[in-house]
Amino acid sequence: MTCTNEPADSLIFTETAEPDSETIRALKHGVDEFNFSAVGPDQYRQVWIIGRDNAGVLQAGLRSHITWSWLFLDWLWVASAYRSRGVGSEILLRTEAIARDRGCLGVYLNTFSYQAPLFYERHGYREFGRLEGMPPGHDRIWFSKRL
Repeated sequence: MTCTNEPADSLIFTETAEPDSETIRALKHGVDEFNFSAVGPDQYRQVWIIGRDNAGVLQAGLRSHITWSWLFLDWLWVASAYRSRGVGSEILLRTEAIARDRGCLGVYLNTFSYQAPLFYERHGYREFGRLEGMPPGHDRIWFSKRL
């Protein structure tokens, strides 16, 4: 990718819902190059935990990733038949153990006010941000926990 000293008004901006894969790679490379020059490589690693019943049907799962010694919990889902039975807690505790084993300083996540803020608070997570009215009538809440 070539950079010039041309003014911003010489750029042609477009909107797209789905850029091509080369554009996505180039944009990610630009962001990574900038970030890595400031703080070093992020050592990105995904962490998934999958829970299936005896028939092999997905009943619970978690998607997360580790960057810069912090684990970001992206998705935690438990099927309704398994809720309030300790499944979510077990997945969360397993994830925290993995994060500790991989040298993470902490875990962070966001959830909605209609989802599970009390669940995370019961597990020692502390709110550090809130976006009110996202979605309308609810809040988006960010939590973190030092390990």
